[in-house]
Amino acid sequence: MITELKFLVPWGHIAAKAWGPPQGRPVLCLHGWLDNANTFSRLIPLLPKDCYYMAVDFGGHGLSSHRPPGFPYHFLDYVGDVHRVAAALKWDRFTLMGHSLGGTVAGMFSSIFPDMVEKLILVESYGFFPAPKDYERLLKPKRKLFEGLLSFEASKQDSAKVRSPQEALQRLLKANPHLTEDSAKILLQRGTTEVPGGLVYNRDIRVTLHNHSFVTLDQSLTFLKNIQADVLMIIAQDGIFSIESKDMPIVKPLQEAYRTFLKERFHYADVTGNHFVHMNEPEVVAGIITTFLSEGKNVKASL
Repeated sequence: MITELKFLVPWGHIAAKAWGPPQGRPVLCLHGWLDNANTFSRLIPLLPKDCYYMAVDFGGHGLSSHRPPGFPYHFLDYVGDVHRVAAALKWDRFTLMGHSLGGTVAGMFSSIFPDMVEKLILVESYGFFPAPKDYERLLKPKRKLFEGLLSFEASKQDSAKVRSPQEALQRLLKANPHLTEDSAKILLQRGTTEVPGGLVYNRDIRVTLHNHSFVTLDQSLTFLKNIQADVLMIIAQDGIFSIESKDMPIVKPLQEAYRTFLKERFHYADVTGNHFVHMNEPEVVAGIITTFLSEGKNVKASL
């Protein structure tokens, strides 16, 4: 059973897609940057049937409302989206599953609200994305963010450019070389709207103006200590971390911190595949996630 939902927020609504019985064990699923809830469409049908999976579209993504004019998208806005949805569902304890950016949001949420998260599943994510030690490197992207926002407002860019279905597909594949054509089509089903002459992307153009809420590595490690959930981390052999590992010295200390502070509560899986393994080859990760979800079935939705 698949249902579509909308959760009212002050600026509009947060859209979501749910699988399974509402009385099932609650699992909130968070997609990656510029993706949408459909990123889990091939994986969730392979997971335990006694769970209720709620995949949200972050603000400015998928079918969710865009933020008010004049404001950039801030990383903590997405953490707020999670809390708003959980509050609307009256879930006081649940599982969080996040892919890429969604995993970073899930990690931060689990640190801020540790009592609310029973299990944490990170797919191609370390739960945090610490800033580089050279803090001066942060100034340039911050400036670029605000210059981009002001330029966007001054030019009144039309983010709803009409493209043919094939053009929209090829543009997405070019931007995301890890996607297969089938996976890209699944994301486009929710990431575009059909209009006369073709398709328009649903995402807010301002989402492309990066405004990640970086914290230092030391801060990340401090936050990580606060996680009370059991954690499953799945990293693909040909994913973004293998490709960028030389430029990302944060990987090893974060892994060591999970093992040191969470001990037996931390589970790590190295799998074949790339950054979108959960979409391209969901069977590669489905068994691992199923086993993790099935251990200690004590998470109940409070509805």
